[in-house]
Amino acid sequence: MERPILAYGHRILKERCHDIEKHYPRLDRLIADMWETMENANGCGLASPQIGLPIRLFIVDSQSTFDNLEAENRTNYFSQDDHGIKETFINAKIIERSQERWEDKEGCLSIPSVWQKVKRPWAITIAYYNADFELQTKTFKGATARMIQHEYDHTEGVLFLDHLAPLTKNLIAPKLQRILKGRVTTGYPMKYAY
Repeated sequence: MERPILAYGHRILKERCHDIEKHYPRLDRLIADMWETMENANGCGLASPQIGLPIRLFIVDSQSTFDNLEAENRTNYFSQDDHGIKETFINAKIIERSQERWEDKEGCLSIPSVWQKVKRPWAITIAYYNADFELQTKTFKGATARMIQHEYDHTEGVLFLDHLAPLTKNLIAPKLQRILKGRVTTGYPMKYAY
């Protein structure tokens, strides 16, 4: 079932989320709903606070990005052995970040029509439980690592806007005001904070 996505301005988007247990009520249904919601919104990731749940759960699809890139551009965004992922992350904790950083544009389903460059580590190592609640510890690089970090930030109450310089934030303030007032058009259902 597709769920509405909370727009910029909702308090829950700035809350630090809490871990969940294996027997969280209807977890399988929730994860399926999140995939449906993200795919219908043409997103590459979605975190549970974006649908109103302050829990440490997010999904990432970098495989579609990989598939849609021209072959010659893939090396700019993906390491040689990486073809993207479609993965569920529960109770995730980033345990290592590379010193190497890179900048690329990011957007967010909760902040429609706003895209800005954000500098992030090229590689991360993260411990998490997958959809079957099996503990994983993996290293991800490039675009996949960026998407994971973006969604992980949501579970920490951090938006990609929080990584921007004050001048950049001032320049995009009118766009953010339009979102706060519900004056944006999206191809997916949203709940505005007004």
